[in-house]
Amino acid sequence: MIELEGVPELVDPVMVAAFEGWNDAGDAASTAVAHLDKEWKGEVFAALDAEDYYDFQVNRPTVFLEDGVRKITWPTTRLSVVRVGGDKPRDLVLVRGIEPSMRWRSFCNELLGFAHELGVELVVILGALLGDTPHTRPVPVSGVTSDPDLATRMELEETKYEGPTGIVGILQEACTHAGVPAVSLWAAVPHYVSQPPNPKATLALLNRLEDLIDLRLPLGELAEDARAWQLGVDQLAAEDSEVAEYVQTLEEARDTAELPEASGEAIAREFERYLRRRDPGAPPGAGGHATDGGDGSSYLRDNPGGRSRPPKPPRPETDTDDGDGEE
Repeated sequence: MIELEGVPELVDPVMVAAFEGWNDAGDAASTAVAHLDKEWKGEVFAALDAEDYYDFQVNRPTVFLEDGVRKITWPTTRLSVVRVGGDKPRDLVLVRGIEPSMRWRSFCNELLGFAHELGVELVVILGALLGDTPHTRPVPVSGVTSDPDLATRMELEETKYEGPTGIVGILQEACTHAGVPAVSLWAAVPHYVSQPPNPKATLALLNRLEDLIDLRLPLGELAEDARAWQLGVDQLAAEDSEVAEYVQTLEEARDTAELPEASGEAIAREFERYLRRRDPGAPPGAGGHATDGGDGSSYLRDNPGGRSRPPKPPRPETDTDDGDGEE
């Protein structure tokens, strides 16, 4: 571990983590944490030693010039802190990096060491998976945990996933065994438009995180970017009749499955979100799926090369991600 600055004393801290790689379809999760770090001007206080966890032939260092001097940036995981004031101050510890190539248990133990030292009360890990979901509909976001009590208290799904896993799943289980409450939030990204960026999925993750931790998050221009993204994909889909027909099939399946969800509770939840953004003093609503219709510009193609495609999420009948897809 390389400490860059002294570890600050935090108020009611929550650790929010995301990792580039297999758990990050469309870079939606890592972009969400990067967005918070930028909007809140996070202060980096520590970085993990890249030599311990990364294969530099897989994740290569980069060379850059600064004032005429050549420097090297090594792939690693950095921790920053943002101080959130207001009536209910709550600080965030942001963890952002690349899925490690080796020594995952040591990697998780080191992050948990920081969590313990900083008094972190909850760990939220963001992920994104590829799924059969249309880009024209709200992005499904599933909240899962391995802790039955936490699932009940925070209205989350208790994960029952079995199969290959990534660092998100490993870190969540490490938290559970260490007695640290942990939640994973998964956004489903359309597999036919999987390359980054995907601001609509990023926005959905941040909306769900906002509900979960009861803290208003700065969204900046994400809503506008998300709308632009969807318009761009709409135009590209319209130019390919097969893609347009496929999208229509996904829309019909999604709409049919979610018809019962157009309930008073769901409508009230979204109305509360609308009011909260108009009036910062309004009481926060209950947790729920992010449904901001944000949208943006992209290309249509198959999965990006070099990344394994995660298992497909369950059909929309359940409206939950039974096994978080690629935990």
